[in-house]
Formats: sequence, C-alpha cells, structure tokens
Amino acid sequence: MKQLIVITGASSGIGAAMAQAFSAKGHPLLLLARRVEPMEALKLENALCISVDVTDAAAMKSAIATAEAKFGPVGGLINNAGLMLLGAADTQNPAEWSQMLNVNVMGVLNGIHAVLAGMKARKTGTIINISSVAGRKTFPNHAAYCATKFAVHALTENIREEVAMDDVRMITIAPGAVETPLLSHTTSDEIKTGYEGWKEFMGGIIEPSVIADAAVFAFEQPQHVCVREIVLATTRQQP
Repeated sequence: MKQLIVITGASSGIGAAMAQAFSAKGHPLLLLARRVEPMEALKLENALCISVDVTDAAAMKSAIATAEAKFGPVGGLINNAGLMLLGAADTQNPAEWSQMLNVNVMGVLNGIHAVLAGMKARKTGTIINISSVAGRKTFPNHAAYCATKFAVHALTENIREEVAMDDVRMITIAPGAVETPLLSHTTSDEIKTGYEGWKEFMGGIIEPSVIADAAVFAFEQPQHVCVREIVLATTRQQP
C-alpha cells in the first residue's frame, strides 16, 4: 500500500479534487472536514472520513492517530481547509477576521504540528499548504484574507528551512481564482457580484482538478527534490 495522505477541507472544491487525484494514484486517505457526508459520497477506496474542525488541535491529532493505526505513517499532509471572507477593513465584522485567522493560519499550524515530529523522526514526509495568489500580492477588500495567506507562505518557507536536513518537504501551492464554493462565505453581495463579473471578464477560471494535479506532481518528485512553490491561475488572470 502506498503512503497515507491526509487532506483537510476535503468535503468540496480543491480538497475533494485532491482526494480523488491521490486515490486514483492508489494512496489510502484520511479525509477531514466538518461535514462527513460529502466526503463519504466520493466513495473512494481506502478512505477514512472523519468530521474535524481544523482549529481543534486535539481532534486533528486523534483523527491522524486513528488513520495511522489503520494505514501506517502519514506520508503527505495537504492543509487545504480555508475561509475567504472578503470585506473593507473599516466595515467588515472583526469576528470574520478571527474566523479566517483561526482556520487559515492556526488550522495549518495544527496540521503541521500533528505530523511533523513523526516525519522528522522517519526522515521523510511532505506537507503541502494550499495558499493563494493573495498570499503574494494584495487585492481590494482582501486585507484580512491576504494577511492569512501571506502568513501561510511565510510559515511554510520558514519551516521548510528548519526541516530541510531532515528530508521533509514543505510546499506552497498558490492558486489564482478557482471554481469552488469559497466565495459563498463572503457576506457582502456587492463583493460577490463584482467577483463573479471578474470571472466572466476572464472567460472562466480554473477547475479544482488543476490544483490537485499540481499537488500530485509535486508529491511524486523524488524525496530529495522539493518543489517549493507552485503559483497557477487561468492565463487571462492578470493580477
């Protein structure tokens, strides 16, 4: 059996596409999200689906321990769970900032904390953090979201340097606009309408499967090769 892959936010969008892509490659999976039913509906072989909030570090560790007992040590972790709540800095509800910081930053760190020590001890392992083009440049109404994604870029690179000599790989994937339900969490109808208009102007955006294929590509490189960062978007996306 191939290495165990853990995927957070696996109930829809990029996470579900990741699950399908790695399952097609023969990997056993631990799929984590708050909703179990959509993960189970994927009907993937050797997939353990557990309801977990990534902000709950203890629950993350417990789920991973359960999967490792069944499938062996984690070979790859994909920190995909995230929130995008857009708004102007002077009007957005600060509670939305807290939500994003907890899920997009603490959730990533919780996942890393749950698997990194074991990977270092085994001298192998790969952690892929799903960030965003918004982790490399800023956009209107994205201040808090950009802050979380810049953090993902920074912590990934920082930890990569720390664990390089342990043969553990840290990878950032930074997608542009992707066709997922992510925008639906934004409460401003005006912002959502503008975003949809931008997508139409570009003639459409990329599908989650494109991001999943990029993750598989990076993971399947020899362990001594680390694809540190992948940035990808539809060709017509300018920023």
